[in-house]
This record gives sequence, C-alpha cells and structure tokens, in this order.
Amino acid sequence: MKEKIILAVSLLMGLAALFLTTRYIKNKEGELNKRLDEIYEGARKVSVVVAAGPIPAGTVITRKDLGMKSIFESAVGSHVVTPDDANLVLGKKTLFALKTEDVLSWSFIEGGAPAAGGLSTLVTPGMRAVSLPIGGAQAVSGMVRPSDRIDVLGTFAFPSKTAPDVMENVTLTMLQDVTVLATGQTTTRQLLSGDRGQRSAAGTGYSTVTLEVSAEEAELLVFAQQMRGSLTLALRNPGDVTWKRDLPSVNFEHLQKALPDINLRRQRDIRHKPNL
Repeated sequence: MKEKIILAVSLLMGLAALFLTTRYIKNKEGELNKRLDEIYEGARKVSVVVAAGPIPAGTVITRKDLGMKSIFESAVGSHVVTPDDANLVLGKKTLFALKTEDVLSWSFIEGGAPAAGGLSTLVTPGMRAVSLPIGGAQAVSGMVRPSDRIDVLGTFAFPSKTAPDVMENVTLTMLQDVTVLATGQTTTRQLLSGDRGQRSAAGTGYSTVTLEVSAEEAELLVFAQQMRGSLTLALRNPGDVTWKRDLPSVNFEHLQKALPDINLRRQRDIRHKPNL
C-alpha cells in the first residue's frame, strides 16, 4: 500500500512539473513574441520575387513560375530579385532547384545580375521594344512609369460601314497587358538607381513611352502611328493579368446603344449595388 502511495505521489509531482514547465515555456514564448512585435513595429516591408511553386534546376523561367512576397527591408540584399526586375529573369535558366516561396536571388539565375547596360538588356528574348509618341493625358496624366502594365487603345478615322464615302471615328483596344520598358529616357534600372527626387521626376515630363511587344505587335503599332488618329494608354493594377476577348470597337452608333448596359454593369458588378 505504501508503495502505491509513493507511486501516486510521484506521478502527481511529475504531472505538476510538466504543467509548470509547459506554462513557463508558453509565458516565455509570449514574452518573446511581444518583444519581436516591439522590435518590428513600424519596420518597413518590401516586395520580392519568389518561386510560385517548385522549380527544378535548369528550368527556363516563365511568368507563371514567379510570385511575390513581402519581407522586412533589412533582410533584402542587393542580390535579391525585385518585382521591378522580374522581367529580366524571364527566359533565363535556374542554376539550382527552388522550393515554393524561395526568395529569388540573382545568384540562382544563369548569367547572374544583368550588367548596367542599355535598353536592349531589359528586353525579354524573343520580344521587341517599340517607342510610341505618347505623353500627358494619353499616358494617364504622365503617371505611367517603367514596369507598369497597360492596355493600348487607338482612335482612328475609318470609312463608315453604312456610308463608305463618309469617315467616322472608331476607338478600339489594340493590345492588352503590355509591359512598359521606359518612359522618355528613364528605364526601370535608372528609376531604381536614382535618388528620391529623380524617382519623383521620372513620372512626368516625357513625350514617349517604350513598350515590350512581340514582332507582330510591333508591326501593328508602327502602322497605327502612320494613320490619322491617336493612341492612349490605360493603366492596370500590377497584379492584373486578365484580358477580355472580343472587345467591340466603339463608334457613335455603338456608344448610343451600349451606354445603358455599360452603366448598369458598372453599378451592379463594380459598385455592387443590389437590386439591379
């Protein structure tokens, strides 16, 4: 009987010790987390490029392989690939295997970081750089900047379908989801290397915008510049890679017919107003 009492007491003491130890560890974890929150409170985070999924060594990088993640600025070194430089790694091979959400480093990429060079080093292999005479209101009040994504809209005078001898203005979306390589003489690389004043000035005062397009798209844009009309850029959210199929061209007749439905869709689908 005495042995059973000793065993029971020992067991209770062990459980009490386990409870107290667990409670002590949790308290210390809470203190540590509180201290870390105090340390990092107000610390600035920046976006970096990460692997969107597992990437084997020797993989030719495509846009679908890349994602973004926010980390503390203090953890970002000069070797980390930033979202502004994401286009520079497209078409290049990985030297090492990457796991999901691994931060992309230039040391993981064949050829390493691009040397400071001209615009040609920013053009993705197989693509072309084309400059358009666009500025001011046509470039969203001059706020389009290098690495932005835009749509290109054109307004031209075409023979009327109902009266071929009469010219009518028609607006259509020519290209969707196009990357801006430069505004005026400012490229992404120059924007990143400049001081705060240069970065602020980079968004204004230009009269040309350089886009990254395919060879076929380059022909369309060059031809469009020779026609009577104008080109306008529509700015996108950086993460918006959607596109719309079969967008109609707009003339006065279409404008009259489509406006009621367009306004209805805006209130119902964009402003989410009920009972529409």
